[in-house]
Amino acid sequence: MAKLYFYYAAMNAGKSTTLLQADYNYRERGMETMLWTARLDDRAGAGVIGSRIALSAPAHVYDERVDLFEAITDELKRRKLDCILVDEAQFLTQRHVLQLCDVADKLGIPVLCYGLRTDFQGKLFPGSAALLALADSLVELKAVCECGRKATMNLRVDAEGHAVAAGAQTEIGGNDRYIALCRKHFLERLRESEARQLSLKLPRF
Repeated sequence: MAKLYFYYAAMNAGKSTTLLQADYNYRERGMETMLWTARLDDRAGAGVIGSRIALSAPAHVYDERVDLFEAITDELKRRKLDCILVDEAQFLTQRHVLQLCDVADKLGIPVLCYGLRTDFQGKLFPGSAALLALADSLVELKAVCECGRKATMNLRVDAEGHAVAAGAQTEIGGNDRYIALCRKHFLERLRESEARQLSLKLPRF
């Protein structure tokens, strides 16, 4: 039976590289794939999945208006599909994830999703929450903290390198503004930022 997989990690763990490698492996064996990425992520160009090691591939784009099950069913009328690969899966909606469940369960096509688990505040993205709840298989890809331990959190920093504790959940681009850290150092940096903000607000006599 086909399965829905969620490969998750902190920033800079090679998620897109792993997806592109999986796509290559399928195609090398003469199998057909269909790639998807979020419309709002255009860092490598619109409809392109790009990696930090300069690998890239064209992809279909999704946003909240796209019905993934319908789009994949339409593609099946034109060609056989052996695997669906979804990048930036944290930006999926719960409805998208349910549609991908149907792709695996009703169409019999394995679906491999790659994305972040949590945002810069340590909160789950909607797509990641749905995947953690519904995926058949959860696979953690490893990133490394500056201390050498496994990095599981994504810290957003400002231009001076101070941790950012508030703001929009999604900020496209500016990868240099994110640091992958272990939980211990992530929380330490957030507390330092909170203490700094408090000191800046205190009246000076």
